[in-house]
Amino acid sequence: MNSKTVLITGASRGIGKATAELFAREGYGLILNYNNSKEKALKLSERLTKTGSKVLVYQADVSKQQQVENMVSAGESFFGGIDILICNAGISQQQLFTEITPDEWRKMMSVTVDAAFYCCRAVLPGMIRRKKGKIVLISSIWGIVGASCEVHYSTAKAALIGMTKALAKELGPSNIQVNCVAPGIIDTDMNSTLDIKTRRELISETPMGRMGSPYEVAESIVFLSSDKADFITGQVLSPNGGFVI
Repeated sequence: MNSKTVLITGASRGIGKATAELFAREGYGLILNYNNSKEKALKLSERLTKTGSKVLVYQADVSKQQQVENMVSAGESFFGGIDILICNAGISQQQLFTEITPDEWRKMMSVTVDAAFYCCRAVLPGMIRRKKGKIVLISSIWGIVGASCEVHYSTAKAALIGMTKALAKELGPSNIQVNCVAPGIIDTDMNSTLDIKTRRELISETPMGRMGSPYEVAESIVFLSSDKADFITGQVLSPNGGFVI
């Protein structure tokens, strides 16, 4: 059993779920955050617990500061500390820029950027005290190159890249590594809403000729969270099949 504990936001499905499964395989203690998908989170927890993992499932809207602080406090009490934070929770929306409402813009920033701010702030006192920790923020290729009809999404994901680089510089002296994973076109529930024509176009633009799997992204996340990545910080790792080079 690995002695380290990881908090994964948005852990009930997609990349978050795959990441939880890979961490469980490595023996980490798991704090699985969800907001709305209670049944999926509990099923995942039950399955991982049966394989010997120690799991805490916690419902929290990570765009709300107090809920994040309560979650982190519960996780630290349950496990004794949080060694790794994976900021994965997010939403997407395709919308012409001129049709994005102020509420839609604010929600995108809140769920993506504010949530990362609250989560990092909540776990950092413990990490700084121990002089050790890993933070991985989940961005997107659209945060690197931008996406038409997804300006708010692209803006929010780009903000995570800037946050990664700045926070890495600030936390380096405390031996805390901060990195970013920016996936390409991944076969997740979020992308299942795309029409067939759009999916085919995106695949045709990917040199590998296919969508990635959540587990391929999860491998990057687990690597950056491991001792093997102790000298890697402030970096953006983009598993995208060659879509962005």
